[in-house]
Formats: sequence, C-alpha cells, structure tokens
Amino acid sequence: MVKVIMHGCNGKMGQTITGLIAADEEIEIAAGVDAFDDGRNAYPVFKSIELCDAEADAVIDFSNAAAVDGLLDYCAAKGLPCVLCTTGLSEEQLKKVKEASAKTAILKSANMSLGINMLLKLLKEAAGILAPAGFDIEIVEKHHNQKVDAPSGTALALADSINEELDNEYEYVYDRSGRRQKRPRKEIGLSAVRGGTIVGDHDVIFAGSDEVVTFSHTAYSKAVFGKGAIQAAKFLAGKPAGMYDMSDVIG
Repeated sequence: MVKVIMHGCNGKMGQTITGLIAADEEIEIAAGVDAFDDGRNAYPVFKSIELCDAEADAVIDFSNAAAVDGLLDYCAAKGLPCVLCTTGLSEEQLKKVKEASAKTAILKSANMSLGINMLLKLLKEAAGILAPAGFDIEIVEKHHNQKVDAPSGTALALADSINEELDNEYEYVYDRSGRRQKRPRKEIGLSAVRGGTIVGDHDVIFAGSDEVVTFSHTAYSKAVFGKGAIQAAKFLAGKPAGMYDMSDVIG
C-alpha cells in the first residue's frame, strides 16, 4: 500500500484525487495539507507542509506556486518523492525543482493525463514519417472561458514533442492575421479556442496533399489529471533521486 500526502487537499483537484484514492485499494492518503480546512476529509489535515508529521511514501501536489518552495524544502530534507502538479512556477522555482531532484525523486509534467502522454510518444513517430513527406502541422486547443493563458501548456508540449523529432527546425506561429503570404513549410500553427466549460480538447492535424491525419484528445473532466497523478505517485514511491516525467510512468 502506497501512502501519500495530498498537498492542496481541499482544492478542486485535491478533492477529486481524494475521491479517486478512496476507491483505490493500492494507495491511501496518510494526511492532507491545506491552509483552509472544514473537517470534510477522513484523514488529518495540516495547515502547512512544515507541520505535517505523517509517514508517507510520496507527496501529490496540486496547490499554488506560493506553497511550492516550502514543499520542495520539506521533500528534499526528508528524501520524500514528490509528484509536482502545480503550474505557473517562476524560473527561480524551476531551478529549485532541479536542485531538490538531486536529493529526492521529483516528477513534473506539463499534463498529468495518461492519454496526453501517450499521444506525445505517438506524435514523434507520426512527425518523423509525415513531415518529410510534406505534411503541414497545425494544433488546435480548446478550453473553458476562465483559462487565462493561451496557447495551453499542453498544446506547447505537443508542439515541442513534434519539433524535437524534427531537429527543432520548425517555427511556432500563433497568429497569421497580420501576414499576407503562403504558409512556410517548416512551421507549426497553434490556435486557441476559449468558451463555455470545455475541460480540455487538443487536435493535432497533419495536412498533406489529398489526405489529412488528425490526432485528438478530449478530457471530459479533471479526473483524468487526478488519475494520472495517482499513477505517478505509485510509480515514484521508492524511486531514487532525480527528475522524472509522465513518459517514465507510461514506459
């Protein structure tokens, strides 16, 4: 049985993961950490990670950037593996993540969905075959109307996976409204749609002469990210110090 600390347990993702783990016989929450607690959880909740004295095999973090520094110090000091899901980290914090990974196992990924991370692998193979054959590459992502960044981090990760396979020779284009020219061959177009309550929808389009190949991933709820984080925690427990990502989890 893998025991985890749920860092940010009373947020939306923290509660989603709490429910998922309650139905999973291979993992349990030893304690939660959240500045605001109303006693809703069946496990003890601490106001900060520094106060937490629970024994655990890993931490799952869905908190906020302001809490990450203390979390990294705690995990590094205890040699406690951490699945780091909080986004919006500064360059200084990303450097601290690297430093912490010298002392404990840290798993950080642009998207925790197992499906997206499988897609990242498939796109490399597709790009290696289709791009040299003259296929144009476009990525269209759709999210809810409350999302403030565009394009999404996942869309950029998909583009990066393709571009790595193509020796990073392709340019990213986010807006063609001010351009009056034919589409250059070595570019990846990224388009963002914002509306309603769309959780996350990504299409990667390879458009060739007389045929189009499209890879699509749709997230119908945030549970897909929670499920990925749980699989990551199971994987990370007992691993040696170092940086990991979801590609390690799916093999």
